[in-house]
This record gives sequence, structure tokens and C-alpha cells, in this order.
Amino acid sequence: MRARPSIIESFNFAIEGVVHVLRTQRNLRIHFAIAVVVLVVAVAVSVSRLELIVLLLSITFVLVAEMINTAVEGTIDAATTSFDPMAKLAKDIAAGAVLIASVNAVAVGYLVFAGKAADKSATVLDKLKDAPAQITVIALVLTVIIVIATKAWTGKGTPLRGGLPSGHAAIAFAAWIAATYIVGDAHRFVVSALTFIMALLVAQTRVESGIHSTLEVAYGGAIGALVTLSVFQLL
Repeated sequence: MRARPSIIESFNFAIEGVVHVLRTQRNLRIHFAIAVVVLVVAVAVSVSRLELIVLLLSITFVLVAEMINTAVEGTIDAATTSFDPMAKLAKDIAAGAVLIASVNAVAVGYLVFAGKAADKSATVLDKLKDAPAQITVIALVLTVIIVIATKAWTGKGTPLRGGLPSGHAAIAFAAWIAATYIVGDAHRFVVSALTFIMALLVAQTRVESGIHSTLEVAYGGAIGALVTLSVFQLL
């Protein structure tokens, strides 16, 4: 009979489970990234202690629901070797639980941040009016031209799909640099962190979908970031 695991071993098993789902489940990584951004924004806008508690509970609810959904799917896949309507129904119910948790989290986030956003909406609109839109457009156009020219030179992929470098990654990281320059100092860190995470998610989806390799995505991201950085520095 197997010995009962110690408390330390139990914690290790639990941590291994969390690490495993973060490594293998894209949706959980997305939820986790959004949770980090939400908490950073919450601290930046100085939410109350009660609001922070509600946000933490909502985030935990979503992450736990996603992990339970993963566990249910894994258990069903291990127990069945052919299509079973009841197995499909069980997976659908588990996925529905994640959906309900996510909708609840969005509603909580709206209720917490809506009032604070309304108070600062006029300031944000003024900043957008003064934003260097022309420089951003120039940077994005140059990025697209360089990406297409590089694909033509390497002879891999088509101008809009596949090949070296990744156009989606280039545009995503170009947008990250542009957003970092455009936003004022007060909110630069939050906006830059948010757009950087979004750029990483775009790059990840291109690799996971098999359209690009990691190297192609890395080249694309580097081109977009460096071109946009150069344009903003020179202009």
C-alpha cells in the first residue's frame, strides 16, 4: 500500500498541477495574463480594499473553473476511447462553468473600473487627440513593407500568410512600441504592459496554429519593434 504523501509532497503535487496546466493549456495562460493585467491596473488606479477582494475572488473563480474543466477533459479522454454523447455533455458542462465564471469576472471588472474610467475619460480623449497618429501610421506602413520585402527575399510563405518573418507578430510588437510612446507618463507602464502581453499572445497563437515557427515569430516581433522605435526616435 502506498504511503500517504507528506504535507510538503502534497504541496509539490499541487504546484506541479498548476505548472502543468499553465504549460499545456492556452486558455489558462490567457486567463492568467489577463488576471495579471487587471491586478496591475487595479493597483494603478487605487481601487478600494473591498473592490480588490472582489476582483481577486472573481479571478480565482475563473482560474479554478478552467483547471477543473481541464481535469474533467483529461479524465474523460483517459476513460473513453470512442465518441460518447454523455462524455461530450460532461465536457460541455465543464466548459459552460468556465463561461459563467468568465462572464461574472467581466461584469465585476466593469462595475469596479467603469466609474474610475468615466472620471478620467475626458483626459484620455484629450491625449488621444494629441497622439502622434501620423508617426504611428508611418511606422506600421514601413513595418508591413519590410515584412513583405523580407518574405519576397527569403522566398518563404506568402505576403500575408506564413514564411519569414511573421507579419502578425511584426504588427503586434509595432503596436506595442507605438502605444508606449503615445500614452502619457501617468499610464505608460500599464498600457505598455497590456499591449506587450497582447503582442505575446498574438505571437503565441501564430506558433501554436502551425503557421509560423518560433524563429519566424521572433524575427517578426524584432522587426516591428525596431522599425517603430526607430521611426519614433527619428521623427
